[in-house]
Amino acid sequence: MLADDQLGAARDSPDDLEPYLRAFERIVADSNQFLVVATSAADEPIATLQLTFIPGLARRGALRGQIEAVRVRADHRGSGVGAELMAWAVDESRRHGCALVQLTSDTTRAGAHRFYERLGFVPSHTGFKLKL
Repeated sequence: MLADDQLGAARDSPDDLEPYLRAFERIVADSNQFLVVATSAADEPIATLQLTFIPGLARRGALRGQIEAVRVRADHRGSGVGAELMAWAVDESRRHGCALVQLTSDTTRAGAHRFYERLGFVPSHTGFKLKL
């Protein structure tokens, strides 16, 4: 699913799984990381996201929930599974005592922006990245 979109096609590749397996091991070893996979009735992966809990000093030492890598398989988009995953992430963040949930979305993903805004997310900040 990571490689099956306009951005991931240029930066992700299922041909070499080793980097993904190493990343998965690091995620599993960190109690502040949750990698969630939604499956179909046939037990096939159809959606995924990563939720990270970030402690910080700002906002009176608030804990933040950071949502990353939200993907829904093309043939399941519009089915509601993405909204269900996001609701789970928000609920889980609340359960862990987070003061807010945040995410970034590439500026070219207009459909994703509409989806997040429909769920109540507000485009309140400008994000910056430095590729290393």
